[in-house]
Amino acid sequence: MEEQAETMLNGQLSRIENYPELSDRIRQHLDETKQQASRLKTCLDQMDEGSSTMKDAGGKLTAMAQSLSGVFAGDEVMKGSLASYTFEHMKIASYTILIAAARSLGETEVLRACEENLREEVAMADWLKTHLASTTEQFLARAEADSDSAKR
Repeated sequence: MEEQAETMLNGQLSRIENYPELSDRIRQHLDETKQQASRLKTCLDQMDEGSSTMKDAGGKLTAMAQSLSGVFAGDEVMKGSLASYTFEHMKIASYTILIAAARSLGETEVLRACEENLREEVAMADWLKTHLASTTEQFLARAEADSDSAKR
């Protein structure tokens, strides 16, 4: 899931040119996402569990398709914002489930890692929600003046 997020965020970041506040927050969350993946990998390694190569590849392909899907759209930044907000909530639900499972199984390291990851996901989802209106307003103002500028 975090590898999929990293692929998607890298794709968005490489194409956003005219939304500096959004770019900065995506860059910050990309760093957080890499840390989240590292925390999870440490937990899996300690449990002698690896990630599934097929699932990893499938997730990365899905993320790549998602990040490329807006390239030809006139409202790419809006589609990216919608996809990011939706994906953050999927990750929030996933971490909530993992936290309950870790607590139930007495896996304190997994619990700690997932709680930290959850806090960062909630913060990103909140940031996106708070900025959806202003991003939309910026997009509409730019679209009126220059559609290429608005798109990215």
